[in-house]
Amino acid sequence: MTDPTARAAELLKEHRESIDRLDAILVYTLAERFKHTQSVGRLKAEHDLPPSDPAREARQIERLERLAEEAKLDPAFAKKFLTFIISEVIRHHEKLQK
Repeated sequence: MTDPTARAAELLKEHRESIDRLDAILVYTLAERFKHTQSVGRLKAEHDLPPSDPAREARQIERLERLAEEAKLDPAFAKKFLTFIISEVIRHHEKLQK
């Protein structure tokens, strides 16, 4: 391998290691988030509250879009991501109310 090719291979390896660490952080962060949303779901079920809160969800989406813009992340992607998470949370809350 030439020196530039070897350097490119090393940089690729470093980037992939960072991506792997960040993927682990994402998984553990999502797990922690879902622990809290499960507690919220149990509280809602115990007190006959609706499984979703559209006003809060809208505020959260707006907040995440702003954060995405600040972080130089596509706000549309951030919205899709949070919308997916919210739909999963609501599905879990609905199951708890049955």
